[in-house]
Amino acid sequence: MTSEAGGRVVALVPAAGRGVRLGESEPKAFVTLAGTPMVRLAVDGLLSSGVVDHVVVVVPPDLIDSASACLPDGVDIVEGGAERIDSVRAGIAAAPDADIYLVHDAARALTPPSLISRVVAELRCGRAAVVPALDVTDTIKSVDILGNVTGTLKRSELRAIQTPQGFDAELLRRAYSAATPADGATDDASLVEHLGERVRTIPGDALAFKITTPLDLVLARAVIAAAEAKVQ
Repeated sequence: MTSEAGGRVVALVPAAGRGVRLGESEPKAFVTLAGTPMVRLAVDGLLSSGVVDHVVVVVPPDLIDSASACLPDGVDIVEGGAERIDSVRAGIAAAPDADIYLVHDAARALTPPSLISRVVAELRCGRAAVVPALDVTDTIKSVDILGNVTGTLKRSELRAIQTPQGFDAELLRRAYSAATPADGATDDASLVEHLGERVRTIPGDALAFKITTPLDLVLARAVIAAAEAKVQ
């Protein structure tokens, strides 16, 4: 069964990062917000969207038991690889029946379900690759290896990209079949771009920020506390 006519939607959640920059003792995806691991919050958001048929979470081999203990029934948990590219590849292999793939960072634990459904809606309208994007508010400069400024980029042409990133399944399979570590891709859309395919942006959401640093963690916990206070 699929969530809608138009194909089976499978969300892949790579959660194998150790999260050194976050400064916590446990791997990033298992750091808690209001007592709930980030990976569980990310998965709950995907399922709550009503457009995801199946979720595959990719974790290091030593965290499979931890993931099983905190994730809901029906979620597949598979072993990841040394690099993110290896982990997403493992997720793709675990869900060969997908018509649409979403690739979603576990660290974007507060992503609204409405954003997830908007990504899928664009794909069902015929887009092959869709990513949420936010306007860049800071001035961005390029620098050389010594830290000297080499140019100031045009802010109106820049976007900060979020997840979930959504793809026609066959396109993402082709992108990962062709991908190598030398590509230096920092997201899945980059691999699709390397094939010469067009990637469509849609408006993102401020709540889909990536929890990477201690300050991000403070912000995420404050957002949850404020939301809980509203319903009391």
